[in-house]
Amino acid sequence: MAFSELMDRVGSKGPFQFLNMVLLGLPVFGLANHYLLQIFTAATPAHHCRPPPNASTGPWVLPKGPNGKPEMCLRFIYPPNASLPNDTQGATEPCLDGWAYDLSTTDSIVTEWDLVCDSNRLKEVAQSVFMAGTLIGGIVLGDLSDRFGRKPILTCCYLLLAASGTGAAFSPSLSVYMVFRFLSGWSISGIVLSTSILNVECVSIQMRAIMSTVLGYCYTCGQFILPGLAYAIPQWRWLQLTVSIPFLAFFLLSWWIPESVRWMVVSGKFSKALKILRQMAALNGKKEEGEKLSVEDLKISMQKEISLAKAKYSIADLFRTPNMRRVTFCLSMAWFSTGFGYYSLAMSVEEFGVNLYILQLIFGGIDIPAKFITILSINHLGRHITQASTLLLAGGFILALIFVPPDLPTLRTVLAVFGKGCLSSSFSCLFLYATELYPTVIRSCWAKKPKQEPEAEKASLRIPLQPCGPGLDPS
Repeated sequence: MAFSELMDRVGSKGPFQFLNMVLLGLPVFGLANHYLLQIFTAATPAHHCRPPPNASTGPWVLPKGPNGKPEMCLRFIYPPNASLPNDTQGATEPCLDGWAYDLSTTDSIVTEWDLVCDSNRLKEVAQSVFMAGTLIGGIVLGDLSDRFGRKPILTCCYLLLAASGTGAAFSPSLSVYMVFRFLSGWSISGIVLSTSILNVECVSIQMRAIMSTVLGYCYTCGQFILPGLAYAIPQWRWLQLTVSIPFLAFFLLSWWIPESVRWMVVSGKFSKALKILRQMAALNGKKEEGEKLSVEDLKISMQKEISLAKAKYSIADLFRTPNMRRVTFCLSMAWFSTGFGYYSLAMSVEEFGVNLYILQLIFGGIDIPAKFITILSINHLGRHITQASTLLLAGGFILALIFVPPDLPTLRTVLAVFGKGCLSSSFSCLFLYATELYPTVIRSCWAKKPKQEPEAEKASLRIPLQPCGPGLDPS
């Protein structure tokens, strides 16, 4: 009896799965807030050089740039009406006394720590530090979830995200802010990894597409929440705190999330796995079937995976066989190109010359049809065609942006929106590949590979698989 048949006996689509999806899906609404938070907390308002202390009263005159607009990073050394030699009139210098900002709409870390002009790249560094946290967190926490379980890592990451997000809200300096943002990215990796696995492991193969799609749409809806919060809370510290505190409640709710039965059986925790299966059967109206289950049934249904779990694995196992080398190389390239393009567009919203809040709503809205079209394409055209098409289309839209001048903001916005939609579809395909092409024992971090593959796993690397849904994607 296979594990999928075991799940069917206790009910693979019932109240238990619905409750599990709700508990896992609620925090996903808040993940978009943290991924895209710096669009608003690091917004750059209109600014110009602050007048020197000895400046004469009256309107402050600023030098003009090539576009005819006042310079934001230069000021006159001497007042324009001063009686000076011709070679010194019009001379400029950097802003030596700081900047004056237009705070009529919002404040941000840019206005807090003067991240403009020569320091304007530091806000991108802060976002890069956050993304570095997601990278390192994925490597470390994926391995820890294999050792200690999916649920403990998920619970700890909820608490860490609440604490680090709150710490970022009270940061006294940019360096401290970056440390807390790194920890936020670290914890989000653990949440995404554990949520993706726990969401699909207790349902049938036929239900995986639906469950993964619903969870993906939770993230999409979260993108609509962020602009509303940013508009209602213009102070960046309060906005940072608002999107972080809910994860303290999710930390408490996570105690009702069941551990992965598959992981518990592989780890030898048969009695606990049997208890969860019987709870699942009781909630799904199959209590009698649950009472009939025994430890022997669990051992028989997962005999191959239990034997594989006794082996030791390392990162080198990702490249041990030709099939694994090919899969790892192709997935790595696809993940890099998709992630790089997606976040380049998502974090450059304010550069398109359109209202920041409206454009973010449009960027979030494009994911709804993109995910739906991806599901149809996967089911009718296959994953290879869908993945290749989305990457080619996204690349075309992004390249077209290079040749569109800045004075055509509407056209640039349309190209960026369609490019982001294609990359969102690519993310959906990649999560499908990652969860199906790798064996169960390395699914959470891609860091382990059995030395002897079961025939089913070998076949999965050679022939197309049935789609199981787009998964939880950061799109």
